[in-house]
Amino acid sequence: MHTPLRQLFTALSLFGALLLNAQAAELAKPESIRIAVPDLSAGSKHSAAGVVDVLRDQQLLEKEFAKDGIRIDWLFFKGAGPVVNEALANGQADFAYLGDLAAIVGKANGLDTRVLSAGVRNVKSYLGVVPGSGIHSLQDLKGKRVAVFRGTANQLSFASALASQGLSERDLKVINLDFNASNAALAAKQIDAAWGLSNLLSLRERGLVELPVNSRDLKGAGSTQAVLLGTGAFIRQYPELVQRLVNAQQRATDWLRDEHNREAFVELVASNANWPRSILSDDLAKEDLAKYFDPRLDPGFIAQLQQGVDLAAKERLIRRGFQVTDWVEPRFLDAALKQEQATQAAR
Repeated sequence: MHTPLRQLFTALSLFGALLLNAQAAELAKPESIRIAVPDLSAGSKHSAAGVVDVLRDQQLLEKEFAKDGIRIDWLFFKGAGPVVNEALANGQADFAYLGDLAAIVGKANGLDTRVLSAGVRNVKSYLGVVPGSGIHSLQDLKGKRVAVFRGTANQLSFASALASQGLSERDLKVINLDFNASNAALAAKQIDAAWGLSNLLSLRERGLVELPVNSRDLKGAGSTQAVLLGTGAFIRQYPELVQRLVNAQQRATDWLRDEHNREAFVELVASNANWPRSILSDDLAKEDLAKYFDPRLDPGFIAQLQQGVDLAAKERLIRRGFQVTDWVEPRFLDAALKQEQATQAAR
């Protein structure tokens, strides 16, 4: 073959190879990244009352992946954890922000998920009781009708609170109600008590409930945690995208942990969730936001998750326990934190 023809052939071959590689890279990208979240809003907007609200408000993920033409699909579910687990099981979501019990139940039932970061830790839970009921402690709940949102972190936190006092659900008459239904039942005095989150503060403001006990009174027993989960399939296929997502989340987490942003965060969640601002301020009043939204999968957080797994198995909320250390995937968060430290050191 003459030299000019050989050069032309080589050039065409190289061009063809580059084109194929470009096409392969394009095909390797997903059209969208799907993130499932329990919807805690009481209004027409969506809210998860944490890092999700900041990510969406600042459009951090959308901006990160816009250059790749990858869409961010936020999937909000009123059915909380159990419905999010269904979405994960059906291949309808790639990531999920979940409370500890729902995440644990999904893993125990065979969902291929990995814990990528902590979302929030030691969230207060409250016991709401009908005024004048004479219920002043968890011991006073024996034989009473108590609403609990089964299948969610609420159920696990209640089991933890009861266990700290030598009790279990078998000592009570537990009724499965979501937060809105339990609020209505309490207000109508159809039940004696409910175990819930800051949603109970709105009823107290209106004089409809008393809050004799919360998880702080129990030295943390009954508090809840939340995590960011990624599916094993997505992590194996797109590790670079996972890293970029966790990097972007870290920017939102840094904003959340900055005490100067406390009031802005309260305003954001109050607007999104249609909750009274005073309730959020009251709930977070004594929280150190740097610790509250600490994303690290540190030994303390892993130990809390393990206690949740062990308690869920003991209370037969799951068939058998497992080791949390085999479930967590800290490499992405570790890389994000190292990158952040390097950036700060370079300034």
